[in-house]
Amino acid sequence: MTLYRDGVFSDFHRAPNIADHPDVYERENEAIDPDGRLWRALRERADWAGRTVLDLGCGTGFWLPRYAVDAAEAIGVEPDPDLLVRAAERGTVRHGSAEHIPLADASVDVVHARFAYFFPPGCDAGLAEVRRVLRPGGTLVVIDNDGRRGEFADLLTASPWASAQWTADTTDAWWRERGAERTEVMASWRCRDAAELEAVLRIEFPGDVVDGWVRANPGRRELSYGYVLFTVTA
Repeated sequence: MTLYRDGVFSDFHRAPNIADHPDVYERENEAIDPDGRLWRALRERADWAGRTVLDLGCGTGFWLPRYAVDAAEAIGVEPDPDLLVRAAERGTVRHGSAEHIPLADASVDVVHARFAYFFPPGCDAGLAEVRRVLRPGGTLVVIDNDGRRGEFADLLTASPWASAQWTADTTDAWWRERGAERTEVMASWRCRDAAELEAVLRIEFPGDVVDGWVRANPGRRELSYGYVLFTVTA
């Protein structure tokens, strides 16, 4: 297989929510987990303080400065060349993907993949590559949507975009077969106002799905949001 084509990985699939709307996606990142529940759970699963952490599929690098506060080293890997330029303004980044991580064997302690690549089935190549770069005892934590709990899950159920990508049962079964530990975290999205929440929802869901939610929830700037963490130890 040819690794590159026209400057990008030949197996790269562009993510339109962030690639087409990077500034709105920044607002989404600001809105998630306002009470810090997800971050506490990530620390409990695999604390990166004083260790080397890889943000796999880092996008615009939004989370790199936060990792860098107490990590020994924080590295972002991103396949989208345009997003990589933005990420480089925030920290150390490499052009790569889940299947092609440009790091040495056994060089990373913690890998976080936040809504990036791991949409089972068909993720074994990326998982094998993550295992390659993890040091013995290192940890991969995949941050995914909970398709069963929270108002966001209701939107996922209503969206043909989401149903075409994954189902909760398929995802759970895939990770269970690979020995992952599953952790549920109930949090929320909290935007500055209703207009911002609507704008964020419109990059994630079809217009008619968002229209229905906005009509049923006038003036809302927050919704409940469930996460699932899948943890694999090298």
